[in-house]
Amino acid sequence: MGLLFRLLVGLAVAIAVGFGASYYALTDGRLFAAVRVGPWAAWPQVGQPLPDPYTRAYLARSGHLQLGYAEGIRFVAQTDDAGEPLNANCHYRVSGRVPGASFWTLAATDLAGVNIAASPELMALHSERLARSGDGALVASISPELAPQNWLEIEPGGPFQLQLTLYDAVVFSGGNTTVDAMPSIERVGCP
Repeated sequence: MGLLFRLLVGLAVAIAVGFGASYYALTDGRLFAAVRVGPWAAWPQVGQPLPDPYTRAYLARSGHLQLGYAEGIRFVAQTDDAGEPLNANCHYRVSGRVPGASFWTLAATDLAGVNIAASPELMALHSERLARSGDGALVASISPELAPQNWLEIEPGGPFQLQLTLYDAVVFSGGNTTVDAMPSIERVGCP
């Protein structure tokens, strides 16, 4: 009876560790294939002709259409800099330098990737149509209520994510695989 019990416990532990490691690899992924800078995460192997197995599994799990390697890279954040999940009822300030790219967009989506912008005329903030701070950095407000400067109005609701897509990006080109800094995401307040 003792041997059977130990066998069942060992099997349960093996299954839990296997599924736990797989879930971690496909969500956080920083030890496997994802690049993380603060709350932002990207999968640089997306769009490669032969991506690693973890990236292929991530693509199969997410089901989103991805950019080719030469086209750009998408960074996604589901938390603010303090590690709190983003909530569409709150006001956030996104500020700082954006890595080099010919063009970039900042969009707010629900966790399934559906855009939650309140205005059909302004679905995302664009690098071409943005007022910048004195040093050229991004300063934007993401909120369901009116905010000064660059403002992306979103529908109030539950959790959401920010997607910063860099087109024709310098990041990860020519063997460079590091990102020094990404814009910070600060929760300004919640009702």
